[in-house]
Amino acid sequence: MSNDSHFEGWVGHDKECLGNMKWESFQPKQWRETDVEIKIECCGVCASDLHTARSGWGPTRYPCVVGHEIVGTVARVGKEVSGFKIGDRVGVGAQSDSCKSCSACKAGQEPWCENGIVGTYNGDYKKTDGSGFSMGGYAKYSRVPAHFAVHIPDGLPSTVAAPMMCGGVTVYNPLKSNGCGQEGFKRVGVVGIGGLGHFALIFAKALGAEKITAISHTHSKEELARKLGATDFIASADQKPYAAHKRSLDLLIVTNNNADMPIADYLTLVRPHGKVVAVGIPEEPCMPTPILQMAFTGVFMGGSAIGGPKIIREMLELAAKQNLKPMIEERDMKDANQVVNDMEEGKPRFRYVMVNKDYEPVQAEARI
Repeated sequence: MSNDSHFEGWVGHDKECLGNMKWESFQPKQWRETDVEIKIECCGVCASDLHTARSGWGPTRYPCVVGHEIVGTVARVGKEVSGFKIGDRVGVGAQSDSCKSCSACKAGQEPWCENGIVGTYNGDYKKTDGSGFSMGGYAKYSRVPAHFAVHIPDGLPSTVAAPMMCGGVTVYNPLKSNGCGQEGFKRVGVVGIGGLGHFALIFAKALGAEKITAISHTHSKEELARKLGATDFIASADQKPYAAHKRSLDLLIVTNNNADMPIADYLTLVRPHGKVVAVGIPEEPCMPTPILQMAFTGVFMGGSAIGGPKIIREMLELAAKQNLKPMIEERDMKDANQVVNDMEEGKPRFRYVMVNKDYEPVQAEARI
């Protein structure tokens, strides 16, 4: 059972905390009657956790508990909350609050809230309800505004749903919102076959893309990419790898974030008025914007980040309906320090999900 003022989890105290987190009590956000409290079954490990833990995207507020691919059961429900009851299986992704009143929020585009978002960790609720700072899911419990919790469909395993809460929706949202599988956007490419890229291949196929081109540095992942849904493959280390694929795509999702990406070459792969969408976020500035190439290819280039509760629910329903199976490896939550070290070394194929081994779901009759 949680304590109203303190939870337990893996706490980072400075930018050197990767591999050195401490299991101890921490203070969650203050309780509001618009919140739900979740007993955590499992939490996916996202590259964002590493970036934030080491202050790679700017100064992190310490102490900090990372983890924003959370799945568990509702243990407490605020008096002003509807649609959730104790014992429901739910998930929370990378965003835990927004103003909910601006034009973006009203359109279901909460990640682009005009007044700024609150992350599920390292976020400050002073933007919204003044309830303190957000702490993440490398823990026993999580407390979040109910608006950003979503039901997990029956039949979808918790450890499959967890990495979809951020990693999955990060690629699903730009695929769906840019018409993947619809007329004019049936030819889709994916750069980078890793945690995000393998989700992109799975969802591109599920959404009805007819031609799916995987792009990686060498041919080492070609067989795997084809098993995940790719119908074509480009190895960038080959001699003149892009020439034979000019204008062969309608939409290209770029999941890498290395500084030497050949963006100008990627633009040649896409038809005029097609789109290139970047979803990998680097810690340092990346390559200069190739405006000349954009102009002469007629290709639109932009970015995307996560997705709001509505799009997450849609993604989970599709995953359950089609029995989608991302590549995950379950790890014990007690081994979190080793897990993040392994993540840093690029060992997962392709997503780690940490599981609280002593977890027992909250029953409907339970009371806090």
